[in-house]
Amino acid sequence: MSLKLDTLAYTNRLRGLPPEHKLIFAIVTLFISLITHPPIQILIALWMGIWTVVYAKIPAGIYFRILAVASFFWLTSLPALVINGISVADISQVQNDSWFGFNLGYYYIYISRAGFYQALTIFTRAFASVSCLYFLMLTVPFTEVMETLRRFKFPTLLIELLLLMYRFIFILWNTATELSIAQKSRLGYRDFRTSIKSLALLIGQLLKRTLQKYSQFSLGLEARGMNGEFRVYAPRRYRPSKRYILEAVVGCVILISLEWWLNARIFA
Repeated sequence: MSLKLDTLAYTNRLRGLPPEHKLIFAIVTLFISLITHPPIQILIALWMGIWTVVYAKIPAGIYFRILAVASFFWLTSLPALVINGISVADISQVQNDSWFGFNLGYYYIYISRAGFYQALTIFTRAFASVSCLYFLMLTVPFTEVMETLRRFKFPTLLIELLLLMYRFIFILWNTATELSIAQKSRLGYRDFRTSIKSLALLIGQLLKRTLQKYSQFSLGLEARGMNGEFRVYAPRRYRPSKRYILEAVVGCVILISLEWWLNARIFA
């Protein structure tokens, strides 16, 4: 999947736009999604989906699949936000907040209304933010992001760390894929018990193999005369689009105006 996403970043329909335009657009929409209310955040997620799937021609199946992965982390945090417990003697204090509940020994376990709305707010904000980041990830190659940050006078140390982390992701993915194929060829996942054992072995070997390959990667850099600074090739063959610039500016203005109108209605 990581290699597929990287391929899409080089072959999408918005590839010819300047990367700094797409980077600024993603950062602005991300900032808007962090300060707005859930209805505006939903609009941002839909709008960024149009930019990614319709304009950039990223396959919808891949886009929704990676969105589902991000949503999975929200679902894992849902019980901690929604399910609360309180002493049976204090049930009267949560009558208005309790959506549904039952007694469990000396405790009253219930579904919290406030917790549900809080979880919903977190989900819309995270969904909108992830949509902005996915737009950047799927339309701008990572090397161009690094070169753009360098032109914006971003700290060199952070750029180097980002590049190493990016490379480490591919090393980790390739190592996990190789180990998984080796286990499947030996029927390591033929039943549930064997699958659990194979998964434990894979996790145990994954860190060891990844560190070994990363050590080889470091030695390769030193052998090639690494002087402490990475240089990436990013050709300047871009053509700004007045149509996309106008649509991005107008869209951001509309979103901010809708948020201002919504705030006026709430506090009126």
